[in-house]
Amino acid sequence: MLKYGLTHQEVVRLSVVKALAVFLSYVFHGLLCLILLAVSIVVLAGGAQTLHLGMLPWTGSTLLYALLFGSLAGLVTVLLAIKGTWRPLFFVWSLVVAALLLKGYIFSGYRFSPGEFGPVMCLIVGSGIALLGSFARMVHRLRRRRH
Repeated sequence: MLKYGLTHQEVVRLSVVKALAVFLSYVFHGLLCLILLAVSIVVLAGGAQTLHLGMLPWTGSTLLYALLFGSLAGLVTVLLAIKGTWRPLFFVWSLVVAALLLKGYIFSGYRFSPGEFGPVMCLIVGSGIALLGSFARMVHRLRRRRH
């Protein structure tokens, strides 16, 4: 029996689940940032000055530049977390993304189009898993520093 009454096999299973959550958090946020970066670049390259995404708190050109610079900042955050530095910043990034998704889709007056609810719920659940993975990675790093 190990610490907290867990057997070695249970500890290994928890480690695998944690590693999977961390990996999924990197993939989720990496893909999200790349998609948002591509959307903002395509819109800017097309000459449009505004973009309308009703679930986000910004509008017009402010939204366009928030997506552009936010996605760049997110990519840098993901890369730094993968490298092993600034993992708490990655957790904060994950928390902000989850909060924006929940506020924008659930706790606002946003109206879903037919067929949109399922994919949005997948996005929110994915964000929650990514948040857990980023927290697990941050806590792991803090525990190693104490010892």
